[in-house]
Amino acid sequence: MRPMLFGALAMSSWVAGVFFLRFYKESRDRLFLFFWFGFWVLALNWVGLVVVSDGGETRHFVYALRLVAFCSILVGVIDKNRRGRGK
Repeated sequence: MRPMLFGALAMSSWVAGVFFLRFYKESRDRLFLFFWFGFWVLALNWVGLVVVSDGGETRHFVYALRLVAFCSILVGVIDKNRRGRGK
């Protein structure tokens, strides 16, 4: 049951990334690139949790992907706010 739910989460993260990539192509706003990258890394995180066994000692490496995704989104928001002040 867990692999199916993680697969659904991976698919939904990937689809969200596709939407952000489309928004970037329409608006050329870098914020959407950061969100696209973040959601695709989250999709890799969910796939990685299925691949790594439940008791594996390497599981924390998969959670590092989640940290990279959230940091990417945070950097995108900070970048958007800094570019907004200069104009």
